[in-house]
Amino acid sequence: MIQVIFLISVFLLFHSYVLYPLILNLLARSKKQNLLIYPSEDELPIISILLAAYNEEKVIQKKIETTFNTQYPGHKIELLIGSDKSTDNTNSIIEQYALKDIRIKFTTFSSRQGKGNILNIISKQANGQIYVLTDAKVFFTPKTLFELVKHFKNPQIGMVGGNLINKNRESHEIAVQEMTFMSREIKMKYQEGVVWGTMMGAYGACYAIRSKNWRPIPEGFSVEDFYMTMKVLQDKKACITELKAKCFENVPGLLQEEFRRKVRISAGNFQNLIAFRRMLWPPWKGLSFSFLSHKVIRWIGPLLLIVAFISNGVLFSKNIIYKYLFICQIALLLVPFLDYILRKIQVHVVLLRFITHFYGMNAALLTGLFKYLKGVKTNVWEPTARNQ
Repeated sequence: MIQVIFLISVFLLFHSYVLYPLILNLLARSKKQNLLIYPSEDELPIISILLAAYNEEKVIQKKIETTFNTQYPGHKIELLIGSDKSTDNTNSIIEQYALKDIRIKFTTFSSRQGKGNILNIISKQANGQIYVLTDAKVFFTPKTLFELVKHFKNPQIGMVGGNLINKNRESHEIAVQEMTFMSREIKMKYQEGVVWGTMMGAYGACYAIRSKNWRPIPEGFSVEDFYMTMKVLQDKKACITELKAKCFENVPGLLQEEFRRKVRISAGNFQNLIAFRRMLWPPWKGLSFSFLSHKVIRWIGPLLLIVAFISNGVLFSKNIIYKYLFICQIALLLVPFLDYILRKIQVHVVLLRFITHFYGMNAALLTGLFKYLKGVKTNVWEPTARNQ
């Protein structure tokens, strides 16, 4: 029985991180992205860009300017911004733009609401057929909006995710590892969309959704982008990723900041798991298979790592293979400590940092699980640091 438990825990981790991406690569080769797109600007729908902001004085001007610096027809765009009791100069900067441009609708809040509540409120003022969700620190190219919206010519498509690109290439901390992780995730989401139309979670910093598929975000939900994705899939509409819909941010990849962000996301993941648990059945359907393989197994990954370690320890004297496997596990667990020491003397080993990133991510997932079990009280957020 212990051997079975060990093998199952190892296989599930192997499946999620190695086998499933290989399956996606194989299946996506014979598939093409949606080709039913808007052929001209004249047919493009009106869009409402929704943005929840909190203390964004360093970036909000650039955000507004890059949003309207677009090839998308200007008269078909409106920008709705909700300021979540910002205490810096965010409000005054937005107000200056709103006075000069009637396409900007600005709402201020005197008490903290949280991103989900802000979006719920400002979405009621939106007139667009398509909502585009974005963050203040994420900047569009002139083609981003068109590339996102062009797919809605196809009535079967309910959501389109953008291609979020991290411009930070520095080797200190975990910037490189975060960039690699995000790039791999976006590729997998693109392939899921191509194969089954089941992109597993748009990045909240850049995605588009039909207004009729928009649903109010429940009170206290902290990962509203995944919630909205699953709601669209519940509506039997396809969710895809458009790689040409590029947008940029600088993620410094500070260990402590990224850990805090991932803890918040992890707690929200388990909220979504409970809310959408019925979508894990039947497991042979594309939606269930991608949900289980890409998300759920990873969310419980820390528990699988613990089970694998304990069961391997019990099997240590069983034979030489289990002995070597257990030694390897101990060695890998020691890597983050070695990496920490090397980092203190300004020595950065990329391979070691990838292992640190993996265990750090799983530690955050485990912490987030404990936070969820204690009860997530609010979705009011304190944004993590980003380079400008």
